[in-house]
Amino acid sequence: MKRTGLSLAVCLLFASVTFAQQNPADAPASKEDVEKFMAVSQRRELALSMMASVQKQMHQIAADQLKKNPNLGPDWVEHIDSMLGEMWKKFPIDEMLEVQVPVFQKHFTHGDIDALIAFYSSPAGRKYLAELPAMSSESMQAMSPIIQKMMAKATERIQEEVAQAQKSAAPDSTKKPQEN
Repeated sequence: MKRTGLSLAVCLLFASVTFAQQNPADAPASKEDVEKFMAVSQRRELALSMMASVQKQMHQIAADQLKKNPNLGPDWVEHIDSMLGEMWKKFPIDEMLEVQVPVFQKHFTHGDIDALIAFYSSPAGRKYLAELPAMSSESMQAMSPIIQKMMAKATERIQEEVAQAQKSAAPDSTKKPQEN
């Protein structure tokens, strides 16, 4: 009986030590972990680069609209550029990055973030970050005709649905009004 009691005590002692030793890599990512990752992976700079790419595309769309509709006026493109420039100045990048922190914390552990930081700090990770803005811009240009085609189809479909709904909702003029 003493042996069984001693064995049980030893097992409980080892079990409590095992529970107390959680692997720090498996701990949830801290706010500081995520902020460090965001800095190393240049999330703010990438957001600024994406905004510049979108602004460039919007400039091209405005120029295309001017070609299709010359009565918009010669200063149309500059007007759109100015309007968008004001919008981009007020774009809340820091606020957008801040709200992403809990999302990263939910999906990544401390160890995951350490591994991501190690990658983005490596030569391959730094090259990826350096090439990403150009790759994103080129990808957006390559995808633009596909997206425009799909948007045109969606717009056409919506217009058809609106016309059909209006047709269904309109009173039937072939019916005679009922007299009481």
